[in-house]
Amino acid sequence: MNRQDNTASVGKRALTVREMLYASAGAALIAVCAWITVPGPVPFTMQTFAVFMALALLGGKVGTLSIVVYLMIGLFGVPVFAGFAGGPGVLFGPTGGYLLGFLLTGLIYYLMTLRKPDSLLWSGLSLILGHLVCYTAGTAWFLAVSSAGGKDVALWTALGWCVFPFLLPDLLKLLLALGLVKLLRKRIGPVR
Repeated sequence: MNRQDNTASVGKRALTVREMLYASAGAALIAVCAWITVPGPVPFTMQTFAVFMALALLGGKVGTLSIVVYLMIGLFGVPVFAGFAGGPGVLFGPTGGYLLGFLLTGLIYYLMTLRKPDSLLWSGLSLILGHLVCYTAGTAWFLAVSSAGGKDVALWTALGWCVFPFLLPDLLKLLLALGLVKLLRKRIGPVR
């Protein structure tokens, strides 16, 4: 194999500087939105909006990388999670499964949009499926951590605390993200 062949094969696997910058910007957006809390009977953050936005705007590969960067920064103690929290205690605590579920959302989005990367309808369906998997993984994690901590929480109770109150707000955040992506694509063109 000559040097030129080696460079070409490495180039296919390596990220460009532009992709790394976009991934960093996506991670920053997720962090900032995690700090924005909308009050209500069950307060929620704009974190999921940022996950949807990063994936739909940056694409599956770079959007998922944004989520990985965000989770790694939080794992190392930088307070990027909701409530200005950070560290392994948050990521591996009762609600950490939902944070890790964002990564599943990204992977599902990436795989589903490989064939139709520019279809907003397909993006929306991919995000919905990915987020349902996030809810499932997060709830399973919540039940496992609660059980390990000596608290027996019923499935319906966990869903009542961790999923049902967020269904409508998350759907609205998804629609807002897709609307903004559509507007941005018209104004600045595709980012990927």
